[in-house]
Amino acid sequence: MMIPFIQLFGLYVIAHGELGPGGGFQGGVILGASIILLSIVFGKEEGRRHLSEKAGTILPPLGVLIFAGIGVVCMLAGGAFLEYSSLPLGSEKLAIHLGIFGIEIGVGITVAVGMISIFFDTADKSDD
Repeated sequence: MMIPFIQLFGLYVIAHGELGPGGGFQGGVILGASIILLSIVFGKEEGRRHLSEKAGTILPPLGVLIFAGIGVVCMLAGGAFLEYSSLPLGSEKLAIHLGIFGIEIGVGITVAVGMISIFFDTADKSDD
């Protein structure tokens, strides 16, 4: 019953990472912990139903690609790597806000799936 609220809190931490405590890493840990909790309570099969092996293979590189992609776009726009103010999004304030938000999403995806993968790998080895 608490898992949807934990996930909502994880998304909140990711979304408000540049404004206060938290961010992509902390929010990703919370999201990953929610799936781990689900797996502990209802079994590994239920947890795997929420994050398939295919998704576990595709999502971490996607998170890294989002992170690196924002940095490369900053460089192509004439700034340094992750110099958000150089993003061509109109105002500098909007560019900084959206740049940081994108980074938080990429980090959150990578961390959440990484934690879940470590849990499933460890749980699978203990079954052997």
